[in-house]
Order: sequence, then structure tokens, then C-alpha cells
Amino acid sequence: MQNIRQMLKPVQLQLIVAIAEHGQLLQAADVLGMTQPAASRMLAEVERHLGAALFQRQPRGMVPTEVGEMVLRRAAIILRELQGLSLHLHNVLGGLGGSVRVGAVTGPAVGTLVSTVRDLRKLAPGAEITLDVLPSRDLLSHLVAGEMDFVLARNLPEFDGNEFVVHPMADEKVSILARADHPLARAPVVTLTELQDYEWVMQQRGAPIREAVLSAFSGIGLPEPRNVINSPSSLLALAYIAQSFAVAPVSSEVADLMIRPPVAAQLVALPLPGEILVAPYYLLHLRRRELSALARRLRDMVLAAQIPRN
Repeated sequence: MQNIRQMLKPVQLQLIVAIAEHGQLLQAADVLGMTQPAASRMLAEVERHLGAALFQRQPRGMVPTEVGEMVLRRAAIILRELQGLSLHLHNVLGGLGGSVRVGAVTGPAVGTLVSTVRDLRKLAPGAEITLDVLPSRDLLSHLVAGEMDFVLARNLPEFDGNEFVVHPMADEKVSILARADHPLARAPVVTLTELQDYEWVMQQRGAPIREAVLSAFSGIGLPEPRNVINSPSSLLALAYIAQSFAVAPVSSEVADLMIRPPVAAQLVALPLPGEILVAPYYLLHLRRRELSALARRLRDMVLAAQIPRN
């Protein structure tokens, strides 16, 4: 008996399974699109290599022998695995399977990635999708290390911009959240002067949203707020303002989510007289690393969903 791994072919396994299912060589040959003589020769070749008959010819048809039953069980498993491999490969190459890991700063994560990933999930329910929400520095570090496919982040000077393919996205706007019963909640317009003496919950110094807020204060000649709780956690900020008259600057996408019923009807975005803008973010991926079909599909969906910057 020759080495079975080198001898048996998928079409031979398909013939063995088809004969067992139909009980007739002619019907099995028809199913596989071959002539009966060709099917007969193929079966004889397999039996010769195995050194045993796989079927007994009986009046009621072809019945598997003991060896035939053993080969059939394994043949069915192998054919299912090959079919699964073919489907998986088709999905991966078509951007409907495989895995993708992306990251974003909070605003685009909430405003763009969530809805886009939900759309992708409808097209590719079996795909493995991982989302991370991190500061730009961490996102770019993961990207450079090859641990993410693409990110929505700010392009920081300590990273070599030539490493990235850069797609412009949008400016990130800041909203000031407060409790619905905050003393300023019903005002038609709330100035920074009115907000200056309230308690604030903000990210640490250097964080883009905090720097944008401080720049807005200095831009109109006001000193920065003195009563500040420092925390990078949006969840802690929301919990804090829910229990006090503190205010918290967050991205407008987060604010829209938190003030939209039924998520959280107890919070409001205070109406400022003008916009506070954070530096724009971009979609970035590495030049040296080709994106998988799934990552390209998600990237293109994100870009298509993005409203162009003014």
C-alpha cells in the first residue's frame, strides 16, 4: 500500500462518498460529471492503492465493505474541512472574513467606528473585529509595532509621518456636559466667563481636549479654571458631573451619545457662544504593511461614512 497522503485526491474521495450515497456507480459518476468508465477506473485505482475493496457489488447496489466504511468516515471529514477551508479563504480574500484590529481616539470611535463596524458585521458576521479606544500616542505606538491595522488618531511629531498612509478625516469639536438641572442648563448661551468658577472634570494637561479648552480661555484673556479634577476616564467624568454641578469637556460625539434618550436624559450640553476645536485627526496605516482585504473593506467604509472637513 502506498502512502495514502500522496495517493488520495479530493475527487477520489468525492467519488467514494457519492457511490455510498447513491449506491450506483453510474449515478455517482453523473453527480461528479464524469463517465461511468472513468469512474470505474478511478475506483479500481483507489482500491488497488489501498490493497482492499471498498464496495461489494450486490443486487441492491454497491454496499461499503468494512474498509470502505472506515475510508468513508474519514473522507467525509476531509471533504467538509476542505469545503470549510474554501469558504473561509473565499471570505478572507473577499474582505468578509479573517480578523482586523483598529483603534481610535474617543470622538471618532463613538461617532464613526461604532456604526461602521455594525455595518461591516452585517456583511461579515464571522469576522473577528477588535476595537481599542486610546490616546493618539498609544494608538500610533501600536500601529508602528504592527499590532493594529489602522487607527483614527492625531499625527504626533515624535512619529515619522513618512511611515504612514494618511487620510484626512475631521476636526474634533468639544462640548461641555453638565447635569440637566445645572444652574446654567437653561441659559440660551453659556460663556466661558460664567463657567470659569465652576468645578471641572478634565483630562490631564497635554490631552487634546483639555488643551483646546485652556486655549479657548486664554484666547479671550481669561485665566484657566482653578477648580479641576484630573482624570482620563470619560466614565468617571460622567459619574462626577451626575452627582455635582461640575462640568466636563468631552468630544461632541460623546456628548451627542450621552444626552440622547434613552441613554442618559439627565445630562445636557451647555450652549457655548462659539466652537472649541481640537486638532484634526486622521486615518493612518503603515506604508510598509499591506492591509488585509477585511481591513481594506473597513477602512473604505470608514472613509465613505466620514463627512468631509470644511
